[in-house]
Amino acid sequence: MSHALFADAGLAAHIANWQRDLGAIRRLAPLTLEAYLRDLGQFVTFLSAHTGGEVSLATLRDLRAADIRAFLAARRNESLGSRSLARALSAIKSFFGYLEREGILASEALNTVRTPKQPRSLPKALTVLEAKATITTTDELEDTPWVAARDMAVISLCYGAGLRISEALGVSRADLEASALRVTGKGGKTRLVPLIAPVRQAIDTYLGLTPFHPGPDEPIFRGKKGGPLSPRLIQLRMQQLRGALGLPPSATPHALRHSFATHLLGKGGDLRAIQELLGHASLSTTQIYTAVDTERLLESYRAAHPRA
Repeated sequence: MSHALFADAGLAAHIANWQRDLGAIRRLAPLTLEAYLRDLGQFVTFLSAHTGGEVSLATLRDLRAADIRAFLAARRNESLGSRSLARALSAIKSFFGYLEREGILASEALNTVRTPKQPRSLPKALTVLEAKATITTTDELEDTPWVAARDMAVISLCYGAGLRISEALGVSRADLEASALRVTGKGGKTRLVPLIAPVRQAIDTYLGLTPFHPGPDEPIFRGKKGGPLSPRLIQLRMQQLRGALGLPPSATPHALRHSFATHLLGKGGDLRAIQELLGHASLSTTQIYTAVDTERLLESYRAAHPRA
């Protein structure tokens, strides 16, 4: 049901302008934009029933924190998960932020409403043997030598250097010039990651076989027609490897990055050093791997201990 049925003409116009602002200026992805508009529409629909009339700027001006909490409670009662509730609150805050920036309306109601806590799901890591097998089996699935070498090098970067797939695919010759790899991560932040000999060897093998020679600042990994390599092709390669090795669906390129962190920690790696290697802005993001390692130890204990 459209929010326009419950908002007066003035508020509907502001919602339309907010939507344009999100798309054109803040450049939100179309799916996120669609979700935000849907969330705000549901909030306006709730307010209409909650206050007993058409929703206007005056309605929003008079809002209390209790009204917003009532909306979140109603959505939770409809079995909405914590992530979706957090996104709904984010959409509402975004709209109120827009109104305040434009000098249309200021409200204190949102200041005391906390974002719903989200359960942290543990990243799925492969065992050391599984991770190594994904790299060494690549040759058996590809007849074209340079393509096999390319995929092995990308997968090696994900596991052997802990790179995100996008970071691995963005590596250029210039990034490889120093003893440590220069990686451009989220938000354009640059970090240096040491390359162990097998990973550097995998890259050198690929560079020696590839028919394409992009410029020093262009990504080295190319598709069969010479364009930048699509992450989808590496995801499909991992899908083939899952079938060949009997790995679970959770064995994705990103799982190799998780495996890198978990295996380092399991060998006594320092948490702050792992944070630097992964490019995490916050240590709390890296700390989740301590839970992964503890869970792995407990599984080994339960499997091996006679009284478990």
